[in-house]
Amino acid sequence: MQAAARPGRSSPNLLTALVDAFQQPDVRAKLLFTIAMLAIFRFIAHVPVPDVNPDALAQVFDNNAALGFLDIFSGGALRNLSIAAMGVYPYVSASIIMQLLTPVIPRLQALQEEGEQGRNKVQLYTRWLTVPLALIQGYAQLVILEQAGAIEGIGFGGGNALPTASTLFAMTAGTMFLVWLGELITERGIGNGLSIIIFGGIVASFPSLMGKVANSSVSFFGIGIIIILAVVMIASIVHVQEAQRRIPVQYARGMFRGGRMYRQSGQSFIPLKVNSAGMIPLIFAFSIMIFPATAAQYFQASDTGWVSSFFGVVADVFSPLNPIYWGAVFLMVMGFTFFYAMVMFQQQNLAENLQKQSGFIPGIRPGRPTQEYITRVLTRITWGGAIFLGIMAVIPYLATRLTDVNALTISSTGLLIVVGVVLDTMRQLEAQLLMRNYEGFIK
Repeated sequence: MQAAARPGRSSPNLLTALVDAFQQPDVRAKLLFTIAMLAIFRFIAHVPVPDVNPDALAQVFDNNAALGFLDIFSGGALRNLSIAAMGVYPYVSASIIMQLLTPVIPRLQALQEEGEQGRNKVQLYTRWLTVPLALIQGYAQLVILEQAGAIEGIGFGGGNALPTASTLFAMTAGTMFLVWLGELITERGIGNGLSIIIFGGIVASFPSLMGKVANSSVSFFGIGIIIILAVVMIASIVHVQEAQRRIPVQYARGMFRGGRMYRQSGQSFIPLKVNSAGMIPLIFAFSIMIFPATAAQYFQASDTGWVSSFFGVVADVFSPLNPIYWGAVFLMVMGFTFFYAMVMFQQQNLAENLQKQSGFIPGIRPGRPTQEYITRVLTRITWGGAIFLGIMAVIPYLATRLTDVNALTISSTGLLIVVGVVLDTMRQLEAQLLMRNYEGFIK
């Protein structure tokens, strides 16, 4: 395992690079456009749906870890029950589903191989799938909030049908509007638009977390431990996210492209990332672990004694305060890391593409032996990424146990997203500066 090599050059700090970027009219326009879209997102996040009791909502979110996790991706919009309450989470779910279905459905696989036009078609299907997922998720959230006493009048019976439908349509429209904003940022701004939207929501929740700490009886020792853990987590995320295994590749002859022959010289390599799955395994694991506790809330109020008792036990076992919950999260994160990494590897068809380009790995025969060799290497390095993500997933529980600080919870998923988005945005901004003979700030 080794980190990606960077050209050896003296690099200015981030502040200097931003100043240089703002001195370039086109780069400055992209940065200002990105900031403007984030400002619109934060405005939308504070536009509530009708008939909302803010005090009741605040009490529900303080006592419900499942809703707190979903609130991460909405940037506090769910806590306000705004029209952007679901954030872009339904679109993220739709994207994951489409990625998993592509190797299974031949039609989707064929579209993926058609180039940009085919990928645009898959993206269109992803948007269509987002709408029903948003309606389902929105209704589930409204039902949970109604059972918790935060809102009332949810359902499609009697006079509740029209208000419920209008609320769902407003929340779904808010999600699709945020997806549109994200695509605008990708096209005209800096960075990946959807990631920037999620990043903006997470960062916007930091002041409220600081306020909770200020209003609680947290000792300076507890705050110090939390700060140290946060710094260690950020440094670890940067190291693991940048770590990769480079497999050397040689080319037997030149390649014919666009009517010209290009001769391949020297040695290239295939970079296999240690954490090729990103934060997706954590999203999968937490989403599944949240479901039993959420479903148990429907049945705990049952008049049948054994039903109420059984689902009470289910709610206790799958509570974030139970060590069994976090043990299961650790194992599920590791499992999903391997699953998602292998799915993405199969979609890339590295061995086939190498053979088409007359490339080969020294000492390995082309074709199936190359595929098996890359799979073996990927499996080995994925162990490191899986264990890392598993530890990151349970750090919030360990931090609470060590410091007894319940007012401030380190969200490993949130930190992974924030650090990943910052690194990606820095690379894109560095590329813009290098095109204009400016030195970057990523060493």
